[in-house]
Amino acid sequence: MILKVRTKKEIVDFIAAPFSQFAQAEASGGIVLLLFAVLSIATANIPALSFIHDWWDVTFRIGTDSFYLEKSLLHWINDGLMAIFFLLVGLEIKRELLVGELSSIKNAMLPIAAAIGGMVIPASIFTLFNYNSIGESGWGIPMATDIAFAIGIVSLLGSRVSVALKIFLTAFAIVDDLGSIIVLAIFYSGTISWTMLGLAGAVVVALVTLNLIGVRRPIPYFVLGVFLWFFFLKTGIHATIAGVVLAFTIPSRGRFTQEQFVCVSNYLVDKFGSVRDGDILTNHQQQEALQSLDTAIRKMESPIHRIEHFILPWVTFFIMPLFAFANAGVSINSEMLSSLTSNISVGIFLGLVVGKPFGILLFSFVAVKMGFANLPSSTTWKQIFAIGCIGGIGFTMSIFIDSLAFTDSKLVEIGKMAILVASLAASLLGFYLLSRSCKDVQ
Repeated sequence: MILKVRTKKEIVDFIAAPFSQFAQAEASGGIVLLLFAVLSIATANIPALSFIHDWWDVTFRIGTDSFYLEKSLLHWINDGLMAIFFLLVGLEIKRELLVGELSSIKNAMLPIAAAIGGMVIPASIFTLFNYNSIGESGWGIPMATDIAFAIGIVSLLGSRVSVALKIFLTAFAIVDDLGSIIVLAIFYSGTISWTMLGLAGAVVVALVTLNLIGVRRPIPYFVLGVFLWFFFLKTGIHATIAGVVLAFTIPSRGRFTQEQFVCVSNYLVDKFGSVRDGDILTNHQQQEALQSLDTAIRKMESPIHRIEHFILPWVTFFIMPLFAFANAGVSINSEMLSSLTSNISVGIFLGLVVGKPFGILLFSFVAVKMGFANLPSSTTWKQIFAIGCIGGIGFTMSIFIDSLAFTDSKLVEIGKMAILVASLAASLLGFYLLSRSCKDVQ
């Protein structure tokens, strides 16, 4: 039987198929992330294992005697490896803007409104409890949503959760990430070195030039990305932002257009079928056709797709768990438990557990009632609220901002403790409400 690629839709579906693996990887990644967070807390509270957390203070030097970078292992993780995490986030944002839920204004308005509400209300609640106090700078902590944990919780309900709801969660979490990145770049960076910023700008120009002249191989972008990261590190703007900037310069088109790929693939599939002389092994001509088809597929794939596909498992199963293991360790003692009633803890807890769902619900409701957005079909406001509760799982980004918001290590630990408790409460509440609301609809 001769197989043919007949329509553009079939081509798009074929090329986009690996993207569908994203949600599955994020869901399983949430489990791994949780495991390493628990291990981090356990090692911080078991005296015989507490030495593990001393490793994060060990310094490592990269470079020569006259030109080098020297940082603690914790800083290499938070400033270095997390830049790759932000590269992935940037690629996800760009993909959504080009072909996802954010590619049209009408579709994008609901998740955008939800994300804005899910950032403004939690930040306002935190500020209400911490205005003009030592914890005031932590207002960005409850703004974030951990997409890995959130999708992991939703995946536990399987097909009971509609595709529309899963898309809504993913879309507003990505917009939320973009908002957090902007906040991080503007409010949680140091004094800016304009010389280094100028050098970083020159690298961006070089990256854009590579894109415009048709360079599609990932290696040149990675090489320049290392220089971009270094200059960002020296600018005073947090180095991880380099990952997002790099993502937006990477080409979104392959070497082949859809029409070229359809033409070439049809020809090669026809050639494969026309020289068939057995059903057991392919002959030499068939092997040549298959190899040419494989080359055509690679030319059709965009660099964005290839890079995202390559780094996703590393981010999901190595970088994020390592970040959690290095940063989530909180020594649970009477002093730390008593800190849960502090203004910082209360602001974080209420911001994530209360502010997130009500902010998402309120801004979504207003957007729909004013005609700016449409509520997805077969979706109820109860489900939007439940998804909003799950959006209160801050974890990765919240802990990241917490480490930047406070200079006092004790305040950082208080923030971590509150984030862990709030994220646990948000996940349990969101899972319960979503399971009930989906059951009610069915």
